[in-house]
Amino acid sequence: MQSRPPTRLLNLGILAHVDAGKTTLTERLLHLAGVIDEPGSVDSGTTQTDSLALERRRGITIKAAVVSFPLDGTTVNVVDTPGHPDFIAEVERALGVLDGAVLVLSAVEGVQPQTRILMRALQRLRVPTLLFVNKVDRSGADLDGVLAAIRRRLSPDILPMGSVREPGSRAVAYDAYRPDDRDFRERETAALAEHDDVLLAAYVHGRAQPDARLRAEIAAQTRDGLLHPVFAGSAATGAGVPELMKGIADLLPATVPDPTGPPSGRVFKVERGTAGEKVAYVRMFTGSVGVRGRLDLHGGRIGKVSGVQLFENGTWVRAGVVAAGQIGRLHGLSEVRVGDGFGNACRADEHHFAPPTLEASVEAVDLSQRPALRVALTQLADQDPLIAARIDEAGRPTVSLYGRVQQEVLGSTLAEEHGIEVEFSDASVLHVERPRRTGEAVIRLNTEENPYQATIGLRLEPGRPGSGLVFRLDVGAKEMPLYLFKSVEAFGASIEKHVRRELARGRYGWEVTDCVVTLVEVSYSVADGPPSKRGPTSTSFDYRKVTPVVARRALDRATTRVCEPVLRVMLEVPTADAATVQRLLGRWGAEVAGQTSAGEFTRLEARLVAARLHELQRQLPDLTGGEGTLESRFDGYQPVRGRQPVRFGWSRTEAASMGA
Repeated sequence: MQSRPPTRLLNLGILAHVDAGKTTLTERLLHLAGVIDEPGSVDSGTTQTDSLALERRRGITIKAAVVSFPLDGTTVNVVDTPGHPDFIAEVERALGVLDGAVLVLSAVEGVQPQTRILMRALQRLRVPTLLFVNKVDRSGADLDGVLAAIRRRLSPDILPMGSVREPGSRAVAYDAYRPDDRDFRERETAALAEHDDVLLAAYVHGRAQPDARLRAEIAAQTRDGLLHPVFAGSAATGAGVPELMKGIADLLPATVPDPTGPPSGRVFKVERGTAGEKVAYVRMFTGSVGVRGRLDLHGGRIGKVSGVQLFENGTWVRAGVVAAGQIGRLHGLSEVRVGDGFGNACRADEHHFAPPTLEASVEAVDLSQRPALRVALTQLADQDPLIAARIDEAGRPTVSLYGRVQQEVLGSTLAEEHGIEVEFSDASVLHVERPRRTGEAVIRLNTEENPYQATIGLRLEPGRPGSGLVFRLDVGAKEMPLYLFKSVEAFGASIEKHVRRELARGRYGWEVTDCVVTLVEVSYSVADGPPSKRGPTSTSFDYRKVTPVVARRALDRATTRVCEPVLRVMLEVPTADAATVQRLLGRWGAEVAGQTSAGEFTRLEARLVAARLHELQRQLPDLTGGEGTLESRFDGYQPVRGRQPVRFGWSRTEAASMGA
């Protein structure tokens, strides 16, 4: 029997700086909604969303998790997201499937660096957001101070929805402002009038507005991302959480799903089931997907759904379909990857944050576990494709990384979930290679140098910066062995695969990019006649052996230039420290593109080589008293000056004989 979608749905994100209490808040929401009997504890490792052993041990969220609860006729899917900067890509994926968000702050620590980064991301993506000031029961809690900091550092467009009594104690209580409270009505009208000319005119002329009109306008401006209502309380004691739940129900944009129309959705998380199978978390935007449904994923991959699950009554249950607006788990998609879309959402995973710029090799302590390590890394790359697991020339796997915490998590995951103890090399910056000029090579069949029954000729030439590797065909169909590949497209795809595999490591070991590779010559042999003299019939194996050698020769004739990644870095630092940060950037040769000051903070925008990014991240807290924030985005590559850096572990020898 197929499950019917609920009348209303809300996909809600919980975001915060590390240790602000977002996972504890999620537990309290589930408890108050009747999903669980008692809230779990992060310290005790009994929470619903931090399921990884490392999450429970460190008390931080690493992977986005999904739970659900009913609220006033609406099913709320809660996406509990990581807070550590090393997992910002995990947060970014979650933001793309949200209808609304709750940004959690600590009443003691206030607005922290990661809080500002998350708030800017939410504002940029126009995700309707409520703020919740947590931990008002802690010693040192200062709600008024935090509200002032929010206005200065996050947004002036906020509206506090209540006050606290007995802060700093377990007896703390939260009192929502009453509509007939004159002081609240004054603040409410003034805040709304900032974005409503009719209300502004009424406010200026002293004309009072009905409570229903003001409440409706609060909801409308919140859903448009213009206003951010602020609640306060303690997730640990439960104070203020019921009022927050009412705000979620009244102010955030729940949707009524329409299961009709073509299905479209996005995969924002992939994990492994108990039998090692892939389980894909998907947000449906339109239509519905059921068991035996076929999905056309990004890049021409195809999947067939063998099972559907929805989160109900505190657990994942089998269902017939997942419909528009819902978040579900799909089984049977063996080729699925994080970021995959289908239908109208079928496009590559998009990131507003910089991709990883570090790589490190990883080796099993017990060398007999090398094969198992490769399998494990392949599985982990499905869950987080940004680690981009590869094998270097010495046979060692390498992974891409954001930072050291991510590396530690990866090592712990391999040890605890796969039983493989590993060691990492020192991380280095990822470079690429671009061809300097055009290079061409050909190897023909029935010649002394070629023991295989295949002719391949390739031309490699520089492409437009940022274009990647483009493959083209400049040969006729009659020259292709279509009896092997069935179509021109299939033959071209096969040759392109061999070319890409060979050019994954250039002359200095880095990936070759921004080039155009053209197949300019091809022929084959058949046992009974033309197009060549009589001989053994060509096989796909022949083309698999010849193509990489030709690609390597063409690359050697083109030669390459190593290029390093450059990042556009956005810094927000206390104005008093701006000059110090600028001097550091100047010593590193960074190009400062802009500077603006707003109150106590100054924003700097600079273009910086990635090799300096991690040193800047390390020094920034000391230079700014812990107040500086840094965001970066990829801004292309630039040629390395002087000696060309060689990739760690790369010791390329000249191509051996064709039979090697």
